[in-house]
Amino acid sequence: MSLVSLVKIKSETEIKRGIEEALHLIQYSWSASIKKVVIKPNLCYYWDYTTGQTTDPRFIARLIELIREKVSPNVNISIVESDASAMICKYAFRMLGYEKLAEKYKVKLVNLSKESCNPVQVTVGKEVFSFGIPKVIQEADLKINVPKIKYTMRGIELTCALKNIYGCNPYPKKFKYHGILAETIVALNKVMRFDLCIIDGYIVSGIHPRKLGLVMASRDPVAIDAAAAEIAGLNSKKIRYLQLAQKEGIGKISYIPRGIPINYFKSRYPRKDFKKKLMGKAYAALLLTGLGQKLGLQ
Repeated sequence: MSLVSLVKIKSETEIKRGIEEALHLIQYSWSASIKKVVIKPNLCYYWDYTTGQTTDPRFIARLIELIREKVSPNVNISIVESDASAMICKYAFRMLGYEKLAEKYKVKLVNLSKESCNPVQVTVGKEVFSFGIPKVIQEADLKINVPKIKYTMRGIELTCALKNIYGCNPYPKKFKYHGILAETIVALNKVMRFDLCIIDGYIVSGIHPRKLGLVMASRDPVAIDAAAAEIAGLNSKKIRYLQLAQKEGIGKISYIPRGIPINYFKSRYPRKDFKKKLMGKAYAALLLTGLGQKLGLQ
């Protein structure tokens, strides 16, 4: 089973400490031979990081600082994303604070849809895919996936580490894959294996945005997604693409947690049943008032 770490941070000033501790808990050690690093945040749309929908640029900034401290101040770092059906990458970089980040830290912003690619074919189940694999990803010595924990409405329930690699597909009209989304997610993870997953759970979306103060890390995207599913109140055994990813040898759903007990974050995550709980409390409050009587609730 793979190690998955869970670290609690109280404020954005603790992000770097949280990342470092999360990596220590999974026994990760930095290699001095690293020359090129690729970081893939979740920039799925133009939502600001305060919504919990996109990776916080402050989180990426602290990660960049840590890489340069642990490896070399001269390491070549690229932040990558691609155009999508409803998002133009260059506008997302600008609107979400990544242009300023790149200027301050002297890192590259790479639109994968504009990059040179090598063609590859991959089979998942009965589906055969042809993708272009960006050379910037192929040539990187260290590839870091920095996703968010989110619900999705497309029948796959959870968006996290595995789904974030969907954004590494340089083909912009990604809606063509929505009918076979689970297979597509797994196929892309088969041909673009990332070395580290570090979850930005400082602010999460859930049913509504909330400051959760969570940093997670693992080398195994399937294991970290399974842990994220548990935090979000989902059953990983019922998430088809997780089962498929395990079957295809990408990782294991079973994991060994390290750090803060997972129930601490699970109890605080704004889960799907949160509205029901609120409605129940509101209903109980109504029964104690004259309004409840007038409405015929007593």
